[in-house]
Amino acid sequence: MDSVRPPVSSRRAFLRAAGATGAALALLGRTRALANGAAFRTSSDPTSEITFMSATRLAQLIREKKISALEATQAYLKRIESVNGALNAVVALCAERALDEARAADAALAKGRINGPLHGVPFTIKDSLETAGVVSTAGTLGRKSYVPGHDATVVARVRAAGAILLGKSNTPEFTLGGGGRGTYNLVYGQTWNPYKAKHSPSGSSGGAGAIVAAGGAAFDIGSDFGGSIRGPAHANGISGIKPTTGRVPRTGHLPGYGGPYDAYQELGPLARRVEDLITIMEVISGPDFEDPVAAPVPLGSVNEVDLRKLRVAFYTDNGNAKPTPETIAAVKTAVAALKPLVASVTEDHHGGDKEGGPLRSAYVGADGGAWFQRMLDASGTKQASPGLARRITGKVLPAPEFTELAEKQDALRSRLLNWFQAYDVIICPVGGAPADLIDEAADPARGGGGGPGSFNAIYNITGWPSTVVRAGSAPDGLPIGVQVVAHPWRDDISLAVAQAIEAATGGWKLPVL
Repeated sequence: MDSVRPPVSSRRAFLRAAGATGAALALLGRTRALANGAAFRTSSDPTSEITFMSATRLAQLIREKKISALEATQAYLKRIESVNGALNAVVALCAERALDEARAADAALAKGRINGPLHGVPFTIKDSLETAGVVSTAGTLGRKSYVPGHDATVVARVRAAGAILLGKSNTPEFTLGGGGRGTYNLVYGQTWNPYKAKHSPSGSSGGAGAIVAAGGAAFDIGSDFGGSIRGPAHANGISGIKPTTGRVPRTGHLPGYGGPYDAYQELGPLARRVEDLITIMEVISGPDFEDPVAAPVPLGSVNEVDLRKLRVAFYTDNGNAKPTPETIAAVKTAVAALKPLVASVTEDHHGGDKEGGPLRSAYVGADGGAWFQRMLDASGTKQASPGLARRITGKVLPAPEFTELAEKQDALRSRLLNWFQAYDVIICPVGGAPADLIDEAADPARGGGGGPGSFNAIYNITGWPSTVVRAGSAPDGLPIGVQVVAHPWRDDISLAVAQAIEAATGGWKLPVL
């Protein structure tokens, strides 16, 4: 099984041709992978079904030889075959290579060698990240047959830690071209939400969110420029973290690092359980000496976070749009779960969204979309997706106005950081509503799949870490997540608090497809 819906006739040939050389090049890519002392964790997940248990539990059972890597890989490939027709979340498979790697993992284990904390765990990866020997389109037509010779840094790291790549998950063009359709592009089409037909999985990591939620991958790694990890985690009822800007190298991702918008973008894992976010963050964090922003700041231990000392702020209205009653209830459920565990809980809002939203929008559009056009030209793409094309306006802001926007943005960052001194954690919505219904005839300029009143982009401006965990449901069963935001470089606190909320609310629930 080399490809899945939608079929692309050339993909099988590319994967076959690239198979042997791709595997060898992947091993070369692993030599720059850093394991960061990642621990072999003991899971608290009681789930017994292979494709629904946490990645951490699966890795533990493989190490204990209670499940083989081959058995796990076969189970996930079978699950993808079962659910992907309804989702269109996995857009290219490297099934035969995955099975070969699973057999090799089992052979290594039989000789007493464990490759790392993810030994034998099958995963998918967002198609904006390069994968050696496997087609990597970034959702743009000019790259529909592009097969890299190397892995992105985060891919190299999880593979060096023993994980087995199953294939690629769908993303909008350059992660930014979904428009009103969430995760959609002209190469592979529309991805759908696993909880309710014709609804959005959000974007841009919507393929990742949908397939992880449906049990088709143990985890995925997404990117977040304005909510693209957190929105899909919310819409698909799973967990995800946008780490502190500079925590995880972005080498091998398109769009890459650098330029005036560099500080917005971060990579992070999506998984069914928060314990997996912790496991994977230990593997992928730290500089790779290519991404110039990636900093050598140690990732704190979640086990050492003392919840009793934490001062929690929460809000349900950011001044842009009032969320649905169920969204408000989810935040209050999370807060109620924390009250007996933390030092204090206060309803408070920093007030940055009203200024930050328009400021960020003007800043990103200041060059009239020239940076989007450069990506199209570099990829050889002649036809942009509607969601990306609308961003190329040609309306260029004069340089003095652009530099003024940059100054205002930094002033906002400073003001919000000063406000945050009074607290350690913020609990707030991810979006104002659950996943949107996708109208295929909708104006592509309509807002993306997170519902009205995004609560995400302000934390791309600040660069603060934010973990999303499911804390409620809409009446129709669509999941509702909450954000757990912490001080810069305190990703450990964000994860620890999210884990406490998950323990109280139950977190991910299996969708009925």
